[in-house]
Amino acid sequence: MAWTKTDKRYWEEILAFEETLYKYEPNDLEKTYVKWIDQGFSMLPENLQEQFFEKLDSWLFHLHSLLQGSQIQNDARERILGTARIFDDDIQTISDLKKLNIDKLHYIAEQHAARHRVYSLIQGGIAGTGGPIAIGTDFLALAVMNLRAVQLTGMSYGYDVQTPFEMMSSLKVFHVATLPARMKSHGWEELKDQAKESYDYFYSGNEQLTNNTWLDEPLKQVIKAMFIQLFRKRLISGLPFISMAIGASVNYQVMRKVTTFSEKYYQFRYLTDKEGRIL
Repeated sequence: MAWTKTDKRYWEEILAFEETLYKYEPNDLEKTYVKWIDQGFSMLPENLQEQFFEKLDSWLFHLHSLLQGSQIQNDARERILGTARIFDDDIQTISDLKKLNIDKLHYIAEQHAARHRVYSLIQGGIAGTGGPIAIGTDFLALAVMNLRAVQLTGMSYGYDVQTPFEMMSSLKVFHVATLPARMKSHGWEELKDQAKESYDYFYSGNEQLTNNTWLDEPLKQVIKAMFIQLFRKRLISGLPFISMAIGASVNYQVMRKVTTFSEKYYQFRYLTDKEGRIL
């Protein structure tokens, strides 16, 4: 079965998305910020940097494993399959979702993405109250929600993230989605190259995830926490609405960025795989 008009429309949207990645130009402020980050890390011994990022990678791997083994993730898997059976009652596994057209898969993925954007909004608002526990757990909660959103997007398009290749692939997507805008085009190209190996069960590429360029997002979260602390005592009707708005808007924008990027990637995978089946 050849590509439909709908498939071609989604493909054009992916190409337009790519173009925004390639055309991005950092401003002078961002260039100064990048230079400052690079200089700061250059002062650390190389072996210390390697140990730090190895620990960070290990933390992400364990976080992924924890999510995969959780009941909440199993429940989400069943919800995805249940929604898919509304369109085709023969669907039994995540891979069977590829039988559906891309509009139906987008509908399933968008349900979960919208839910996670609401979760991130609420989480950011709670962090914005400025409580020590809320602030202290905010980054972990945000990382969990965003990684889970990537996993559910992958499953919604028929890619079972419990297999070794797809597990690593989802981590790579999470990593690139949270990179600064100036680095995303390079990460996108790597993900496209990696997708050519998707017929393998095991992942054979570079398993390193984080480096100093990835630290932009954690540093932004630190800056967000500083602004929350600055405004948390400015109360309106007894609530710190300004700091809550800061926390909610920042977390929402991060989730929106991650869900948009991950869906474009898995749409790319779905359409290129479909083209391969056609050929």
